[in-house]
Parts: sequence; C-alpha cells; structure tokens
Amino acid sequence: MTGPKTNERPGTRAQVSYSRVSAYKAREILNLMRGKSYGEATDILKFSERSVSETILKCLDSAVANAEHNDGLSAEELYVATCYADEGPTLKRWRPRARGRATRIRKRTCHITVIVARYSDEELEILQARDRVGASNAQAATARRERVERSRAAAAAADEEHDHDHDEIDDDTIVDEVVDSAIEAVASEDAGDVEGDADGVEADADVTDADEAEVEDAAEVEAKVDDSAEVAGDEDEETEGDS
Repeated sequence: MTGPKTNERPGTRAQVSYSRVSAYKAREILNLMRGKSYGEATDILKFSERSVSETILKCLDSAVANAEHNDGLSAEELYVATCYADEGPTLKRWRPRARGRATRIRKRTCHITVIVARYSDEELEILQARDRVGASNAQAATARRERVERSRAAAAAADEEHDHDHDEIDDDTIVDEVVDSAIEAVASEDAGDVEGDADGVEADADVTDADEAEVEDAAEVEAKVDDSAEVAGDEDEETEGDS
C-alpha cells in the first residue's frame, strides 16, 4: 500500500528545478527539516554549513509566501509537511587524463520540492500551551536574572561603600600620623632651641666668669703697681733725708 502521489499531497508547495547540486546532498538537509515548524526549519537552514541550504531556504520561504498569499494561512501555523529532492538531468563533461585518455565528469542536478501545511486545531492548542509555558519560563528566568543582577548591584554598592569608609579611615589615620609627626618635629625643634639657648647662657656665663677673672687680675696688678710706687716713694724720701 502506497501513499498519495507526489502531485496529490495536501498543502502549499514550492519547487526549485534544475538546481546545480546532487539529490543526495540536498536530501541530507531535507531530512533534518521534515516535520518541523516554519521557525524551526528556518533556524536549521540558517545554521547549516551546506551551500545547498540557501537554495532550500529560498524554496521554503516561497512555499510559506504562497500559503499566506493564496490560501490565507498564517506563517506561525505552518510546518514542513513534505520535502524531497528528485534527480534532474546530469551534464556530462570530460577530463583529460594520462596517455591520451579521458574520464567522464558528471555534473548532477535535482528538483527540490517543499510542501507546507497548517497544523490541526489540537496540535495548535498543544503548541500554544507549550509556548505559554515557555513564555512563563522565560519570564521567570528573566525575573530571576533581574533579581540576581539587583542583588549583585547591591553587593557591589555595599563593597564600594565599605571601601570608601575604609579609605576615609585610612585618610584620618594618615592625617593623625602627619599631625603627630609635625608635633614631634616642632617639639624637637623647640627642644633644640632650648638646648641652644642653654648652651648660649652657659657660654655667656663662662664669658662673664672670664671677664670677672680678668678684672680681678687687673685689680691685683694695679694693687701691685701701687705698692711698688709706694715703696719707691719711701726710698726716695729716705735718700733725700740722708743727703
């Protein structure tokens, strides 16, 4: 028992004829997107590394556009019902080889067909419920992310405030140390000045003592000179009396 014929399959179709790629390479991509929704199939084709994915994506967009324009369907309600690749004509070319021989080059082509159809009402309800659950999960994840960001911001602000207070304490400590060092320097300078004044007073006292000693010595010398003068005067008087 076989299914419906290719031209009798329900849905809206689009076809790319004589695509310059082999049917084998195109089928590898078509097998990935068969039965997927339009959004999922588009994501698969966009992230595929095969060059034929661009051609298949254009065919899928054309089929969805036909469904929207001709059948009045919404793109969000469509899925890839059927997709296949038929072999097209093969171009024969020749490649020169050694000793005058030649080998055949087969440049294959294919016809790519994509058919999209609308989900049933039950399937749409299931998909909508799944989307609502996903949306609620996304909202919960977003709210959780926002809470985490707020908590991190609050923790960062608390750390910055703590660092600021610590810096202020350090600044106060540095100011106190500078003030203490300045007071010590001033005190040491005052002590030096006091010691210098004491040394000056002692030097002045020494000078005064030296001056007093010199005065006493001068007085003794003057006393001796006076005594000598008196003695000499007495001798002169005695001499005059004898004469």
